[in-house]
Amino acid sequence: MHRSLGPALIFGLITAVYSLLPQAAAATAQIARGRYLVTVIGCGDCHTPGALEGKPDMTRYLGGADVAFAVPGLGLFVPSNLTPDRETGLGNWTTEEIVTALTTGKRPDGRLLAPVMPWQDFSHLTPSDALAIAAYLKSLKPVRHAVPGPFRAHEKASVPVMTVLRAAVYNALPRPGAAANNAH
Repeated sequence: MHRSLGPALIFGLITAVYSLLPQAAAATAQIARGRYLVTVIGCGDCHTPGALEGKPDMTRYLGGADVAFAVPGLGLFVPSNLTPDRETGLGNWTTEEIVTALTTGKRPDGRLLAPVMPWQDFSHLTPSDALAIAAYLKSLKPVRHAVPGPFRAHEKASVPVMTVLRAAVYNALPRPGAAANNAH
């Protein structure tokens, strides 16, 4: 009797392993799709330290920026840590919470994402693409990096700031070498 249990148990284990293969392949494909979307959308351009200054630190990819965006009248916003670090990133967020933030701009704590985060564009993602992005973000190596802020409009920054200016203000700024160019 014990002999017949051995092959039955082995057959059962093999069947169980083979039944998991399609699920594992689907999860791998979903993460690969999420990686592709995150790359094409350019999430790393804002959410990777150094990227906004032209020197991205790829060892901390998507670990949160070290430069703030200033939005006149609203405040300063530092792109957050998108890695699954439990203390400084999305590690305590569920997949559904990530999808909701991406597609509606609403964080789990009820706050709205900063206006420089283009969630309005991401609201057009298909549900499967939004889920793929969330799966990819959850698959990343956690990066411990607490970004400062957000800062209210009257608060002082603790990081370099990129300011959004109206065209009239920007165009009125003095340009380096402008006097030399006008002299010719």
